[in-house]
Amino acid sequence: MTAPFTVAIDGPAAAGKGTISKAVAAHFGLAHLDTGLLYRAVGVRMLLGEDPTKAAQTLVAQDLESPDLRSADVAQAASKVAVIPDVRAALLDFQRAFARRAGGAVLDGRDIGTVICPQAEAKLFVTASPEVRAQRRLAELRDRGFETEFDTVLADVKARDDRDTNRADAPLRPADDAVTIDTSSLDIDAAVAAAIAVVAARRAL
Repeated sequence: MTAPFTVAIDGPAAAGKGTISKAVAAHFGLAHLDTGLLYRAVGVRMLLGEDPTKAAQTLVAQDLESPDLRSADVAQAASKVAVIPDVRAALLDFQRAFARRAGGAVLDGRDIGTVICPQAEAKLFVTASPEVRAQRRLAELRDRGFETEFDTVLADVKARDDRDTNRADAPLRPADDAVTIDTSSLDIDAAVAAAIAVVAARRAL
């Protein structure tokens, strides 16, 4: 059986970590978990009137398939429930078990390298300027049929950054041993290539 190999990829919203994580997982044949979907799924249920802690404790796989997970409202709800310690605790074991599965895994989120998997064999912190990230998120939302304006999206991105970096429990920050990749001026192929190079170097150790 192949020994577990965990890749932790953190970063703010719309920096490209999801796309990079999927590409890294595919390249190395690893399982992939977008941990943000867990919080988005809890956020959906909170918006429907549920207590977020109870929602986190009773989350099921089908919750991760909701068509509303990528909406702007749910993104904000996810950021709000993510500051609740009991919600984070309820989702912790699920993420750690996934990370150490046989054959290895790539997890992306906000606190993978610092809290969820501090012993991960490879750690990346993927970032970009707020303006670049807002432009990407705007294009993504419009592609999905959501009509909004750049200034609105930029304000949302900055508000989410503020919440994520200043929350008391597991704030967004690079792990001390993470390699930072700034995608502000990189196209996706270059960003993926940079990430694959980092992981390949760690796997060779």
